[in-house]
Amino acid sequence: MALHFQSLAELEVLCTHLYIGTDLAQRIEAEKALLELIDSPECLSKCQLLLEQGTTSYAQLLAATCLSKLVSRVSPLPIEQRVDIRNYILNYVASRPKLPPFVIQALTQVIAKITKLGWFEVQKDQFVFREIIADVKKFLQGTVEHCVIGVIILSELTQEMNLVDYSRPSAKHRKIATSFRDTSLKDVLVLACSLLKEVLAKPLNLQDQDQQNLVMQVLKLVLNCLNFDFIGSSADESADDLCTVQIPTTWRTIFLEPETLDIFFNLYHSLPPLLSQIALSCLVQFASTRRSLFSGPERAQYLSNLIKGVKRILENPQGLSDPGNYHEFCRFLARLKTNYQLGELVMVKEYPEVIRLIANFTITSLQHWEFAPNSVHYLLTLWQRMVASVPFVKSTEPHLLDTYAPEITKAFITSRLESVAIVVRDQLDDPLDDTATVFQQLEQLCTVSRCDYEKTCALLVRLFDQDAQNYQKLLRSASGATVDMTIQEGRLAWLVYLVGTVVGGRLTYTSTDEHDAMDGELSCRVFQLISLMDTGLPQCSNEKIELAILWFLDQFRKTYVGDQLQRTSKVVRLRSDVSRVPEKAWKVVKVYARMSEVLGITDDSHVLETFMTKIVTNLKYWGRCEPVISRTLQFLNDLSVGYILLKKLVKIDAVKFMLKNHTSDHFPFLGVSDSHSLGDLRCRTTFYTALTRLLMVELGEDEDEFENFMLPLTVSFETVLQIFNSNFKQEDVKRMLIGLARDLRGIAFALNTKTSYTMLFDWMYPTYLPLLQRAVGRWYGEPACTTPILKLMAELMQNRSQRLNFDVSSPNGILLFREASKMICTYGNQILSLGSLSKDQIYPMKLKGISICYSALKSALCGNYVSFGVFKLYGDDHFDNALQAFVKMLLSVSHSDLLQYRKLSQAYYPLLESLTQDHMGFITNLEPPVLLYVLTSVSEGLTTLDTVVSSSCCTSLDSIVTYLFKHIAKEGKKPLRCREATQAGQRLLHFMQQNPDVLQQMMSVLMNTIVFEDCRNQWSVSRPLLGLILLHEKYFSELRASLIDSQPLPKQEGLAQCFRNLMEGVEQSLSVKNRDRFTQNLSAFRRDVAEALRGDGGAEPCGLDMMS
Repeated sequence: MALHFQSLAELEVLCTHLYIGTDLAQRIEAEKALLELIDSPECLSKCQLLLEQGTTSYAQLLAATCLSKLVSRVSPLPIEQRVDIRNYILNYVASRPKLPPFVIQALTQVIAKITKLGWFEVQKDQFVFREIIADVKKFLQGTVEHCVIGVIILSELTQEMNLVDYSRPSAKHRKIATSFRDTSLKDVLVLACSLLKEVLAKPLNLQDQDQQNLVMQVLKLVLNCLNFDFIGSSADESADDLCTVQIPTTWRTIFLEPETLDIFFNLYHSLPPLLSQIALSCLVQFASTRRSLFSGPERAQYLSNLIKGVKRILENPQGLSDPGNYHEFCRFLARLKTNYQLGELVMVKEYPEVIRLIANFTITSLQHWEFAPNSVHYLLTLWQRMVASVPFVKSTEPHLLDTYAPEITKAFITSRLESVAIVVRDQLDDPLDDTATVFQQLEQLCTVSRCDYEKTCALLVRLFDQDAQNYQKLLRSASGATVDMTIQEGRLAWLVYLVGTVVGGRLTYTSTDEHDAMDGELSCRVFQLISLMDTGLPQCSNEKIELAILWFLDQFRKTYVGDQLQRTSKVVRLRSDVSRVPEKAWKVVKVYARMSEVLGITDDSHVLETFMTKIVTNLKYWGRCEPVISRTLQFLNDLSVGYILLKKLVKIDAVKFMLKNHTSDHFPFLGVSDSHSLGDLRCRTTFYTALTRLLMVELGEDEDEFENFMLPLTVSFETVLQIFNSNFKQEDVKRMLIGLARDLRGIAFALNTKTSYTMLFDWMYPTYLPLLQRAVGRWYGEPACTTPILKLMAELMQNRSQRLNFDVSSPNGILLFREASKMICTYGNQILSLGSLSKDQIYPMKLKGISICYSALKSALCGNYVSFGVFKLYGDDHFDNALQAFVKMLLSVSHSDLLQYRKLSQAYYPLLESLTQDHMGFITNLEPPVLLYVLTSVSEGLTTLDTVVSSSCCTSLDSIVTYLFKHIAKEGKKPLRCREATQAGQRLLHFMQQNPDVLQQMMSVLMNTIVFEDCRNQWSVSRPLLGLILLHEKYFSELRASLIDSQPLPKQEGLAQCFRNLMEGVEQSLSVKNRDRFTQNLSAFRRDVAEALRGDGGAEPCGLDMMS
């Protein structure tokens, strides 16, 4: 249906399909029609038709959506047209104040976008789009409904000004946001606070929906003002506990007025929960105000006002029964300690009473564990930071934490244990299943628990002994009371987690010898439980207890078995021997004193034996439980990192057993049966990395020992070789290959010496590597199979620690590259046959594999173990084939995907950097469309926020520009011996002459980055910029002139001088000395230009737009 024939009725059908239709095909067609409508010259008239004559709210919403996309285009509408649209919408909402909220919001978003994008535009010597504040004030003088619309406009404008649009230059956004902050934001906040004062001055009628709506919108406006990114930090909103609000100094007067805070505390107490939680959100931001905004006495007074507000809330806690209020109040408490020191808090007059109230509130919150569990994090953050600050408090005022912190710890422990019975009997979600939250809370508790540690330790000992006795009774009883057993196991799991937590807390808090002895008491009990559980396997098994035990073992390892403790660890046979231990060894000895009496564990070597026995037991009996296996292997991996520990580990019988028996017969998780998901096979890489580290300790050059270690893998590969060509159990073969690829990657990762790596290569080549290539060719459409194999190849190509520097008589480097080339070509050719893929499939099915191929190729090019010139010399096409596969795969990827998928961009751009540095002959031989694609990708990569990508782009561009510059410099001298190189240079020069805008555009981008952006890699940017300036001096002069002319007259001479200084002493060459001189000049240039452009200046530098 042609768009210009669309009637109102047809447009409304389009709205129905788009917003409330359930037919997916109809919705997709409606989305296409919407895009056509936006591109249509009739778009504005259709939008006006929908707004004025539409019979449904969705018609108005469609019009607002079209207008929003229309005014957000990179090439903007004429200024007069945008002014008309803005005025039309203002009049439209003023005349229809009862529009549905979602329509008002969509229309006000259009006004906000027009205002932001035209913030610096001038018409008749006026900033025409800044009149919006005055326009809004007219709304505020009308009815309550008009007042609400006015506040929504300001709120949407504040949000829009704060919103970063990554499709536009970030410097332009910052300039607009900064100007808005300096000229308007304070006025908006003052206006909002005055409206709130007016609301409080009259009796609140909470039954009046219009008045409720007004208060809600004004509070949201205040919150948007306080959430503004004042300094352009683009802080990660998820890092909630670290936030400091960088309030401008000009706002001091607002914050110094005590009534400002009172407004929001009073509103919290006056409003219903839906609104009071927004008031609390505002108070969270007030509590986060930067410290430097105030002088010392002012800060103390401001803190005192905040503490009084906290006291008032806790003394009248009715509102905290609402989950929203409760959550925001917990955030508020956490922010107090984030921004104020404990020494400042204790000086507040109300501190003793308030800390008592906060402690009681925390204890009550912990006891009601099922209510708003996500908010506990903030309360524990408060106490963790308070306790951690105790050693640094110089004030004589009592902090009282030694009174309340043990109570908090006790409440956490008892509430978690009591929760188990309720969870089991009522079949609720078990908090222990959410391990991420549990770990986070335990890590916070570990600091709190060490405050007055004696009380906490005594409590845990008593509870552990009771529960362990009850558990043993249940094990002995024949009744098999399953509910009671489940409850007891849940309690024991929590207790083991808690013991691990308090033992780990030794690293976060000042400890004494007595504390270490207490750790020994607690640890004894867990080691006894481990022994009890393992002797009862497989009948007596519980996944939650096992995961808790692994947490405890890891905490004990970090605290008492780390490499840093090795020098002080001594054997203690009996308690009487302790006196003879050197003083410096006392700390570590204390923990083993009790353990040696009860368990015979006298030092960390005995503990390591216990660790390894537990690991082998888990791997034997928990093969079907992925969480336990995964955590066990991570623990093994952590143990295998330190060299001192490795030397001790290889002497242990359990380790010797693992090195000789790593088969599925002993460790079921190494099996390939259908009961394992393909994802579960990932843990095999971790297992073999740790195992190979252990093997390497005493391997040396013993090839027989290596062959024996590889025997299980040899048997598996031989099995695969025999049945690969038949149709017999293809699924089993695939699973075996996936497992083998993961095993070998783990082994290859751990082999960091030339001798050991050569053993692996000789084992794999020539028999097994071709088999992996055939597997990629057969199962190319199954990432579960291809990804592990490609990752193995990428690992083999890594010349880590110079392990691939084979002997001069060895061809292994070339042989390895040839195998990699075959695999890359096989995968590249096959993957392109998949055709077009959906958005959700394109990365896992195609782009992930391509990124691994690029990573492998880059490792080969940078590894310095292959002389690539040899291939051409002897007519070997493996190198050319790999490069052609690179090009084919590249052309199947869009520029947007190259930058959107981080792993792909971080593989492609460093690979391109290597190619431009060492293989410019290949680059110059590319077909013009391909070369244009590559250069465009470089141009787009220059502006990305990822410094790895942008720096690689700068280096690639520098190599291309340097090659071109040198060719032009030599053009007059054409010796016969360099004819081929001359022809390559001529091809590149001809291409650049045909496409002059390519390098000019990149020069513009780099100049824009230097002058206006937050340039994080200035040195990298400076290197290609000099070459670009020398190649395109005329265009550089035009850029310079356009930037200078765009500035007010008083600033033009200063800018002109900056440009003269930039090229001062710089010669017409790209020698290292000349480049360094230019880099130094550029650093000074950037600083001087920033100084020259400081201030609003009256006009937006057109340099921001000259980059298009």
